[in-house]
Amino acid sequence: MAYDPYDLTQHPPRSPRVRLGGLVILPRMLDKCRATLVGKNGEYTYNCSLDKNVLDFLGVDAESLKAQVAKGLGDGEILAWMLANAKTPRLAHEIAAFSAYHEQRAPSAVGGRARLSEYQSSTPAGAKREDIAGWFDVLDLDDHQSFGGKV
Repeated sequence: MAYDPYDLTQHPPRSPRVRLGGLVILPRMLDKCRATLVGKNGEYTYNCSLDKNVLDFLGVDAESLKAQVAKGLGDGEILAWMLANAKTPRLAHEIAAFSAYHEQRAPSAVGGRARLSEYQSSTPAGAKREDIAGWFDVLDLDDHQSFGGKV
């Protein structure tokens, strides 16, 4: 079976840690958008709360972005479009701070910590994984084990 980069029923999107233009989350969001356009997004949702962090940070509309992605543009072209059309233009240090914050972000609310603990205890690795501390850790672990990875 040939590898289809837009088929998220066969593999996960890129890690939320992967950056495009210095922005975390963006490559993952583009993977989900492309998969959604061809009906192969599986369990992944374009324009979820994680995606909205990037969209809100730049002031880019999810449907407008989706229309650009539908044109078949590459990641670099999409990034250029997003930066040119951002309602909130950002400087390099703002992008760096945004990405650093989200990359290290852990549950801060009581409900969030409980949700993370519940998720950890429901995985095959269980609570044995002390290295799972933030949301990106959770997503990476979930993506890996969802497609048969050993944890």
